[in-house]
Amino acid sequence: MTAPMLARATDTGRMYARSTREEPVVPSITTVIAQQPHGLDGWFGYMGANALAQDVTLQSALNSPAKLRQAVQRAANAAALYRDAAAERGDRVHNYCEQVALRHLEREHDVDGARDLLAQHGEQAFADRFDEWWKAYDVRPIAPEITVWNHEVGYAGTLDLVAEINGRTCLIDYKTKGTTRDGQVKALDDKVVMQLVAGMKAEESLVDPELGEWEAWQHGGGPLLIAVAVGETEVRPQRANPEVLKHHWWKFCALKRVWQLNQELLQERSALLPLSPPRV
Repeated sequence: MTAPMLARATDTGRMYARSTREEPVVPSITTVIAQQPHGLDGWFGYMGANALAQDVTLQSALNSPAKLRQAVQRAANAAALYRDAAAERGDRVHNYCEQVALRHLEREHDVDGARDLLAQHGEQAFADRFDEWWKAYDVRPIAPEITVWNHEVGYAGTLDLVAEINGRTCLIDYKTKGTTRDGQVKALDDKVVMQLVAGMKAEESLVDPELGEWEAWQHGGGPLLIAVAVGETEVRPQRANPEVLKHHWWKFCALKRVWQLNQELLQERSALLPLSPPRV
């Protein structure tokens, strides 16, 4: 759907190649950001406990160790299943957003197919709210799903959209979000600013993935950085605060160094060696 042609999943995270004929050589923006601790232990614990509490077979399994182990295993997998389902939903929503931009640019698109796929999963409200936001903000797309590269720091990534809004060039990142109990879209994470500023700091953008043709990045000169939370009840755009961009950039560079050090450690010999008792 929206998978970049030059991005490949590896044991060290998503990596990018310079062309479809070459091996990947640099980590993706999201792989670099993933070096930051998530602190999701509480969430995983809650998801497991909640799944076990709602398991309809729990009562009958109490007197059967085998059935109880099965119930516990299902609960243990609950967080991963939820995460995977959310990622698949995000792919469907992102695909719809991309197709809308392609249609506006009069390029080949499948808006109807993308919307139908959302409807099959009961997710058409995401498309409805996105269309309302697109119209209200008079979004004029320039380049959807554009892959960028930074040689100096050593990373690559694919931006959801470069567009013009109210005469201003904008780098836009979509985040598919759930809805709170009061009907509002859930809050965005501040780390999206790191993702946006890394895109802004790119040096090249992809022209032809087959030939490995790149050109100088044309949209890094002070664009507006916008994170768009796309939900079923609303779409909430937020702009990155210009005063904090340098700090998020420095943090991103530090995380890239962490990633690099981890790769170097994997190439080294064992960090711990056996120790024999002293001779008497």
